[in-house]
Amino acid sequence: MEKVSLAEAFDSFDETWSPRLAGELNGQAVKLAKADGEFVWHRHEAADELFFVHSGRLRIEFREAGDAVLEAGEFTIVPRGTEHRPVAEPEADVVLFEPSETRNTGNVESDETVTEPERLD
Repeated sequence: MEKVSLAEAFDSFDETWSPRLAGELNGQAVKLAKADGEFVWHRHEAADELFFVHSGRLRIEFREAGDAVLEAGEFTIVPRGTEHRPVAEPEADVVLFEPSETRNTGNVESDETVTEPERLD
């Protein structure tokens, strides 16, 4: 049995918008990401995505609905197929829960696309 300290895990890397794989269960991935500024507009056609803010503030913008503003200790689930853009001002540490094969930029290819996230040690 392995435990993960979120504080230590987030302290172990500095790159923003480059998720790290913290664990997997039942075909789902627990990923950690540092967010700073605006990410790309994208959607995940076949996957819901949970955003849990560990520290900081994250605004998730939606084209079809109002924004969701998340403070530390709060989460939201973005339903599959929903176009969204995460924005952190200032930086936020975010826990993501989604199917293991989910690419961070969904249907968009960009410089920020990560196809295989680095595993935390």
